[in-house]
Amino acid sequence: MKSKDTAFLGGPLDGRVLPILLNPFHNVGRVYRVPVPAHGDVPATVLVYRRAKEFDPKGRWRWRYEYVPEGDAGTAGGWADRLPWSGRPAGTRP
Repeated sequence: MKSKDTAFLGGPLDGRVLPILLNPFHNVGRVYRVPVPAHGDVPATVLVYRRAKEFDPKGRWRWRYEYVPEGDAGTAGGWADRLPWSGRPAGTRP
């Protein structure tokens, strides 16, 4: 599988560039979740990063991930959440 070096902004991964696997459309995923195991008295948690565009000085863009401090509040918010068989109650949106 192909991967692309993607920058992270905010949170514990701030400033890091990690290779992220690409989907069949050669894009990185909308949401990147990092599971953090429990350690001592601290319970297990999940760090959530959302995809955002980053522009260079010439106006070209590439993807980066930005930290979502409220955690896993909501999903990617894509079209799959609005499908009738997704299990979401009618009239609710993420």
